[in-house]
Amino acid sequence: MAELRERLLPRKPSSTSGSHEPTHGRRPLFQGVDFSGLKKRGQSLRSWIRVDAATGNSQVIEVDKFTMMRRCDLPARDLRLLDPLFVYPSTILGREKAIVVNLEQIRCIITADEVLLLNSLDSYVLQYVVELQRRLAASNGEALSGGTPSPDDLPFEFRALEVALDAACTFLDAQAAELEIEAYPLLDELTSQISTLNLERVRRLKSRLVALTRRVQKVRDEIEQLMDDDGDMAEMYLTEKKIHMETSYFGDQSIHGFNSAGGAVSASAPVSPVSSPPGSRKLEKTLSLARSRLDSMKSSSTITENIEELEMLLEAYFVVIDSTLNKLTSLKEYIDDTEDFINIQLDNVRNQLIQFELVLTTATFIVAIFGVVAGIFGMNFEIALFDVPSAFQWTLVITGVSGVIVFCLFLWYFKYRRLMPL
Repeated sequence: MAELRERLLPRKPSSTSGSHEPTHGRRPLFQGVDFSGLKKRGQSLRSWIRVDAATGNSQVIEVDKFTMMRRCDLPARDLRLLDPLFVYPSTILGREKAIVVNLEQIRCIITADEVLLLNSLDSYVLQYVVELQRRLAASNGEALSGGTPSPDDLPFEFRALEVALDAACTFLDAQAAELEIEAYPLLDELTSQISTLNLERVRRLKSRLVALTRRVQKVRDEIEQLMDDDGDMAEMYLTEKKIHMETSYFGDQSIHGFNSAGGAVSASAPVSPVSSPPGSRKLEKTLSLARSRLDSMKSSSTITENIEELEMLLEAYFVVIDSTLNKLTSLKEYIDDTEDFINIQLDNVRNQLIQFELVLTTATFIVAIFGVVAGIFGMNFEIALFDVPSAFQWTLVITGVSGVIVFCLFLWYFKYRRLMPL
């Protein structure tokens, strides 16, 4: 870390006796400020869990950002996807020498020789390491026992990617199952008893459902995007590219060795432009063309086969994540149906209140008739009806019968117009 800091920070100029003139009356810039403890941005060490592809052993290493970028040949924006301080959607990126995986809690860099995970105490990260070591130990045990490797065995990067997809799908499916267990009894309780507490609990449940559905949908879209792009899938086959690069390197070395040997033979002979085109150049050109054709044929055939292998792997987990998404979609439809049922119930209650208000308004109108009669007879004038002893009783009887008849006529009209289910 000290060497890296010395290499990145500018060196201090060497002070000599005659190099600096005394500056009287002039204050030095940033006087009293100590810059010794400052670090450049991105040079902080981070703890990573490294799983070796050959042995399956895991160890904790501390690497800074720039070293990780050089080690895996990744840009800074790809490492930013793995930063736990930021929340990024699920992403699977295939690069030249690594695969960047950001799936829920699993944030790792997969290369042809190792897997690097951000060191975390999360149980799913530890389960990922344990499961990857178990699969590597099983494959290494079969190789040590003398058995022939199966043609269906996946390369290391695909096995590491498979464990990451398995962990992410298992985590999302567990959350979906937990949400289902909590949602269905709550929705049934809400249909039987509509209360503010139950409505608030359903609102929180729906918010969690929307957030989980968005995360599952992003993982599903990422897998589907990889399946639709053959170039991205071919880019993710790191072991094949590594073998191809090593083969090309050794082939170039052999050709250079042949050229150097031919040059040693012709070194003693005089060099003339007339006798310059020897057969070695033609042989070199023929060998390079044949090697390039053979490498292109091999790479095209292997890339096609590897695309099929990776596509089958992605299809398997696409089915799993699509099943989880279907569960969440069914749950959302059940919540929507419950909301529709509650709205129907509320509309029914509202209609009953409107009908009751209509009846009450009609009864108020009938009672108002008695007020009109009382107002008429309460005027200050004399008539002969006031002298009849039974006049008050007859007035009440006639007014009451008239009110009942008018009320019945209103009810008949409401039934005729189908305003009330009488």
